[in-house]
Amino acid sequence: MSRKILILDTSVLCCLLDVAGKATCGPVGDRWDKGRIEKLLESEKGATIVLPLASIIETGNHIAQAGARRFESATSFCTKLKAVADAEIPWAAFSEQADLWTPESLRRIADEWPALAATGLSMGDATIKQVAEYYGKSGMTVEIITGDAGLKAYETQAPIMTPRRRR
Repeated sequence: MSRKILILDTSVLCCLLDVAGKATCGPVGDRWDKGRIEKLLESEKGATIVLPLASIIETGNHIAQAGARRFESATSFCTKLKAVADAEIPWAAFSEQADLWTPESLRRIADEWPALAATGLSMGDATIKQVAEYYGKSGMTVEIITGDAGLKAYETQAPIMTPRRRR
């Protein structure tokens, strides 16, 4: 049985934190809000929740630029970050993504991103795509929790294991 990874995109993380002006995301008919995200996270007990570095930075930027509740949102976000750092909640430690910032990985994204940018994929989303690929290559089922259908397309499923025949 493979482990399940849930990757939180900036849009969903902002909804979870109820950032002013960013409390909902996604298209009509598939809206995300704090309640829906909390319900999903509760139903996915046993999954590891991953905060890509891009989501952390972008969410911090949205909080700092919010029209209201900046201090409250920042405090809530930092409380969650501390809980991650102290392994108090089942969210992935940031060190698990260190491989994505090696010179080779930076060269790879530098080679790939111009074509992705031409399709409208941001640099932040391109790095989230790399995070999904990183966990997917480890044989894990990866779900990107996002309101962006374009980014959602980069999810990976764990390979199906073919049973061995008995001799």
